[in-house]
Amino acid sequence: MSQPLWTPSAERIAATRMEAFRHFVNQRHGLQLADYPALHAWSVAQRETFWQAIVDFFEVRFSSQPQAVLREGSAMPSAHWFSGATLNFAEHLLRRRDAHPALVAIGEDGSREQLSYAELAAHVAGLQRSLQALGVGIGDRVAACMPNTWQTVVGMLAAASLGASWSSCSPDFGSQGVIDRFGQIEPTVLITAAGYRYAGKNLDQTAKLNEILERLPSLQQLLLVPYSNPAAQAADFKTTAKVTLWQDFYQPGGEPQFTPVAFEQALYILYSSGTTGVPKCIVHGVGGTLLQHVKELGLHTDLHATDTLFYYTTCGWMMWNWLVSGLALGATLVLFDGSPFHPGAERLIDLIDAENISLFGTSAKFLAALEKAGAKPRESHRLTQLRAILSTGSPLSHESFEYVYREIKTDLCLSSISGGTDIVSCFALGNPVLPVWRGELQCKGLGMDVQVWNDAGQPVAGEKGELVCARHFPSMPLGFWNDLQGEKFQAAYFDTFPGIWAQGDYAEETEHGGLVIHGRSDAVLNPGGVRIGTAEIYRQVEKVEQVLESIAIGQEWAGDVRVVLFVRLRDGVQLTPELETQIRQVIRDNTTPRHVPAKILQVADIPRTISGKIVELAVRNVVHGRPVKNTEALANPQALELYRDLPQLQG
Repeated sequence: MSQPLWTPSAERIAATRMEAFRHFVNQRHGLQLADYPALHAWSVAQRETFWQAIVDFFEVRFSSQPQAVLREGSAMPSAHWFSGATLNFAEHLLRRRDAHPALVAIGEDGSREQLSYAELAAHVAGLQRSLQALGVGIGDRVAACMPNTWQTVVGMLAAASLGASWSSCSPDFGSQGVIDRFGQIEPTVLITAAGYRYAGKNLDQTAKLNEILERLPSLQQLLLVPYSNPAAQAADFKTTAKVTLWQDFYQPGGEPQFTPVAFEQALYILYSSGTTGVPKCIVHGVGGTLLQHVKELGLHTDLHATDTLFYYTTCGWMMWNWLVSGLALGATLVLFDGSPFHPGAERLIDLIDAENISLFGTSAKFLAALEKAGAKPRESHRLTQLRAILSTGSPLSHESFEYVYREIKTDLCLSSISGGTDIVSCFALGNPVLPVWRGELQCKGLGMDVQVWNDAGQPVAGEKGELVCARHFPSMPLGFWNDLQGEKFQAAYFDTFPGIWAQGDYAEETEHGGLVIHGRSDAVLNPGGVRIGTAEIYRQVEKVEQVLESIAIGQEWAGDVRVVLFVRLRDGVQLTPELETQIRQVIRDNTTPRHVPAKILQVADIPRTISGKIVELAVRNVVHGRPVKNTEALANPQALELYRDLPQLQG
């Protein structure tokens, strides 16, 4: 029988918040929940009691007390949590007010700015007063097209303190991508950087911003952060909105005030990837987001006030929203803006030592790229404080699990996590009291009734199927913006199994109580009627040294579907018949004959969303001559042309 890659010591388990919470629940309710599986089962069976326990354990403060924890209809999504309760999200993230570092913002150029919790509160108070003078209040939208730096966090907190809704994207979005998002929600205020840096380049945003501003008639105020373009002036921008430089707009100082809002008041507006049409605007509530985030960060991630938390993310990915909630636990957050590989492969690893990072978050793609680059941080870095690595964005391969423990650090909790923009949180994630098994997400999240169902809507154990959440949870979105009857929201999550949340992931439960994600359901390959998750192929292909990355699709062919694999190879390497044979053999030896591609083709690039996810559906549409409705959602839309009208796919 295989052994876990890592098992926490008894001393380490005893020091976790997860263990403290289990004792808290047992003592309060006279229970004898012996371990995590028992705690999870209780959290699902007694959801109202569980979520009230989260409120009490993390000292969530309501200005007005709830009339009921849960009022639930006959089927999802008809439920309301903590009805009648009011609170303020920003207030919980700014409870700490001392000189302890809150934010450390590091630029690609090596610049470093630090704000203490006291300084952060003073900046929020100043910006809040200026926004309030504009009339910004409950229900207004404040948007940002910003790098991941401290001004972005201050902007969000100031907006949330007033009861306004926050929506952000990163500056690498094209003008149409920004309009597709912010044009729908009609913000009153836009905070934006005049320029940003990436991969050694300084990118001026003036022309793009002028194009965007022409198409945002709702805008009253443009708040301009010079950032990498220090010469930027208000006169550079043509708009009917007032344009003010960030440093001229407010004076930090004083105490921020917090407007109490309803538990289900809109806090964040996030966006679907938008590769199949205009992005859906997903609205998340104040209370549900707060409770889910303190649960995940405080219990599953074991984040303490003495920790330093890092996640490599842009402001256009939900992991930014998740990262910022680390302030609610009093931790120090490290914000990084720029390329993770500039000037070298170990740029972010250097940060772990420089900033004493204890919890390091990244993507599966980053860890795979680090291994391909031959990096061995265990030999080159101290990594003294590092005790957990978090990975998301795509399934983490067995090989990447092994790489982390072999070449980074043996004594740490490697947490592959999965959820998404849809719930601004996770369905399955890490756990500091459980072992780590290669290829597996450690556990289902507390309070989340996660199951794997077959097509008939029956739970299956040890088989692949649809990942569902069978009962309502507080961070379920309030709905989609301007979807007044809820029809699009219903179709997105509840049509597969009526009244049940279907996440769109193809998954499998393991004997250890964990989960394996095999890819997106809509990207599942179906040769000969056998369902194959694309991640099952990718993890084998990654073993081939010459291959940097790959993407697989199902091509309609001769009345069936055949698997086509596209590979991006190392510089100077060509796809020879011998290499094709090697790739096929690796796949065949480790999976089944049905996983072996009918065609393997070399490509120069693989299209990805702005947040780094490969887009099988877009490639599949191009191969079949179908339109890709929204290429603005892609970081490299030009890559799609590499897949159009390929003669190799006609035979």
